Amino acid sequence: MSNGKNESLQAIKERRDTALKALIGRVPYLDFMGISFDRRGDELTAVMRFDDKLIGNPTLPALHGGATASFLETAALIELAWARAWEAMEQGVQDPEEMAIRLPKTIDITVDYLRSGLPRDCYARARVNRSGRRYASVHVEAWQDNRSRLFAQATGHFLMPSKDG
Repeated sequence: MSNGKNESLQAIKERRDTALKALIGRVPYLDFMGISFDRRGDELTAVMRFDDKLIGNPTLPALHGGATASFLETAALIELAWARAWEAMEQGVQDPEEMAIRLPKTIDITVDYLRSGLPRDCYARARVNRSGRRYASVHVEAWQDNRSRLFAQATGHFLMPSKDG
């Protein structure tokens, strides 16, 4: 991305962070669930901070399956929208509002619960398998303490918003 050779790396990072905050700010549910995103270059890691309201079975205790599924789905949706925003930034669009990135709509999502989610922070990373003009397929993996020890994963299919509105 080059809109001037004198633009500092710090200014580019700040613009990207601002664009991500603007995208996430459009989804109040993320704040309610305690979901944030850590950006490293164009790669996002979703983080769901532990909160007692996320517990589904207090005797174990274990995370609620709905909270887990919601976490995986939102990680996929934000990844798809972020990929579009990143593309717009690479093409020189600087104003987050000018990007007008709309979220895809979920067609279906299949969640595999591999083990109980423990009462602690969760992390997820989404990988876009296919993204076209109308349709996208995404795989998401979630872990807690050890990236190689997943507690859930999901595959989702999404209807992509048209670029012209």
